[in-house]
Amino acid sequence: MAIFPQTSHSPAPAPAAERLPSLRYLGPNWYAAVMGTSIVASAGVALPVHVAGLRAACTVVWMLAVVALVAVLVARAGHWAAHRDQARRHLLDPAVAPFYGCLSMALLAVGGSTMVVGQDVIGHDAALAVDAVLYTAGTLTGLAAAVAVPYLMVVRHRIEPGTASPVWLLPLVAPMVSAALGPLLVPELPAGQWREAMLLACYAMFGLSLLATLVTLPLIFARLVHQGPLPLALTPTLFLVLGPLGQSTTAVNQLADVAPAAIGAPYAEGLAVFGVLYGVPVMGFALLWLALAVALVVRAVRNGMTFAMTWWGFTFPVGTCVTGAAGLARHTGLTAFTWLAVALYVLLVAAWAVAGARTLRGLFSGVLLAAPQAPAPVTVRTT
Repeated sequence: MAIFPQTSHSPAPAPAAERLPSLRYLGPNWYAAVMGTSIVASAGVALPVHVAGLRAACTVVWMLAVVALVAVLVARAGHWAAHRDQARRHLLDPAVAPFYGCLSMALLAVGGSTMVVGQDVIGHDAALAVDAVLYTAGTLTGLAAAVAVPYLMVVRHRIEPGTASPVWLLPLVAPMVSAALGPLLVPELPAGQWREAMLLACYAMFGLSLLATLVTLPLIFARLVHQGPLPLALTPTLFLVLGPLGQSTTAVNQLADVAPAAIGAPYAEGLAVFGVLYGVPVMGFALLWLALAVALVVRAVRNGMTFAMTWWGFTFPVGTCVTGAAGLARHTGLTAFTWLAVALYVLLVAAWAVAGARTLRGLFSGVLLAAPQAPAPVTVRTT
């Protein structure tokens, strides 16, 4: 009688999609929470006033931003590993693809806050190393997104006329964030060609983002005028328009601060003048748009708007206006800009607290990780 060895048949490993079901619908929009948290720390230390305990509080917020960045990076890596079909579907969805610009801005925002806040904890050299790595990765990612997402919109996405969305600005504003945070690294470079190249590269990214925004913003306003208010869940994205406005004002003032050590006269003096001549009118327009966006959000709340991840749109764009107003206060000495920065920062902290609390509640309950439901389009105005 032949004796055959017994073989154990272990069950085949479950597909990755079954192992990580909670990550299937975790999209790139989650990086907005990292951005919104990091800007609270950066904007707090940029305020042109001294508030006891504010820097310590900003340090705690910076730590939260670092933890959030690591968590979202790991979760997004798991999403791509386990749900590549869904990840590809996100890239081909014109409503989701622009959020890939948030990856760049999350890296840049945490890198910048590490340089201005985190060095109190880890030291200047370590903060510089972290910022250099995150700035390089964020800038390259942002430039790639600024090209890739519009390319997909042209050749792959099917976008109906009159459906422009403020989220279209996300991949376009990423290079502006690089332009605004690049000045932190300029003094760390060798004097001469290195500093001048970095300075002018930041101005090139400033122009890239600004001109792309000027092309896109009329489409967004035309959509509002001709099609009426956005769907309730998307109404907070109106605040995204503040991003390129506040960030560009921040950029020109930050660049003006480091210009004397990077480029000779008369350009350094001219760039300082440009910072004010550009920043004041743009900040005026930002306040106009803020008033319009607030009015439409109030209308949406009255009509039943509930929490969604789009509420993080209330944070980072407002934070860029805080740093922009702080830069203008520093260069003009005008007290009005100081109080504007403080008022906007209060609004930022309130929005961050609400969005953060509601996100944690939705995360623990599983609501935010469930399959999203597309909002019904609004094509007719209602009173």
